[in-house]
Amino acid sequence: MGEDWYVDDRCTGCDVARQLAPGLIAQVGRGSEVARQPRDAVETARLNAAAFACHTRSIRRHSGPLDPADDPFPLAIDERVLLCGHNARQTAGANSYLLRRPGGTVMMIDTPRWSESLAARYEAVGPVTDVLLTHRDHAAHGRRYADRFGARLWIHEGDLAAAPDADRVLSGVDPVEIAEGMVAHPVPGHTEGSVLYLADRRYCFSGDSIYWSRAAGALAVAEHVTWYSIEEQAASLARVAPLLHFEWMLPGHGDRKHLAPARMAEQLRDLVARTAQLTSGPVDFAAHQW
Repeated sequence: MGEDWYVDDRCTGCDVARQLAPGLIAQVGRGSEVARQPRDAVETARLNAAAFACHTRSIRRHSGPLDPADDPFPLAIDERVLLCGHNARQTAGANSYLLRRPGGTVMMIDTPRWSESLAARYEAVGPVTDVLLTHRDHAAHGRRYADRFGARLWIHEGDLAAAPDADRVLSGVDPVEIAEGMVAHPVPGHTEGSVLYLADRRYCFSGDSIYWSRAAGALAVAEHVTWYSIEEQAASLARVAPLLHFEWMLPGHGDRKHLAPARMAEQLRDLVARTAQLTSGPVDFAAHQW
């Protein structure tokens, strides 16, 4: 049907759609546009995923509204991790995740947009015991989801102002095993209270501290969007990198990546060296590259 799919002018260029529909949605200037129409059911499904994740609901069809039956979320990344989708305006469109635990329970890492129907959908994956906030920018709806699930809400004391009623407050910079197989690593830098959550020596939920850059083909830090201190972030990464063992990089902003643990370790060592050379500058969203 001709040029059916399009991106409207509310797009903020958050990159989420480009992650979910590579080749179909492309960056143009600071935003996104549909690069080409889908050719088959698989590509249509990718555009639907991008549309249902988009925090501004900018991915649309001339032929009519999205069909709720085409909503794929929560979307499995592998057998243990699901992408929540339905990204929230209040978190600038950050990705959030569900993590299945061995006993059948689930943890939520950062928060999607709030609705009762979404909460019920996420809870259908399994009883949610904990909502883990990586930092202040992703705290929206944390209390609401935690209360709906009867779960514990976690945040670091450095960002406590964003969730002052959190049930569990991390402190200092030492790693803490908050549940079997789940370790919180405080990494002040992007914000004062940024945290990496390492699960089962396999998954790294990094918030906005580290992401996979398609432009660089490497792990990266958002040096141009650092709210606290890039020098502190460099020190944090140098401290924690030797302690990290994982194969999945799962950020809030930026792309996901799966590599063998040895390759991830090499990427981390290179990132530590590069970040140590950075110096603080003003926040400049236009300078950021995905």
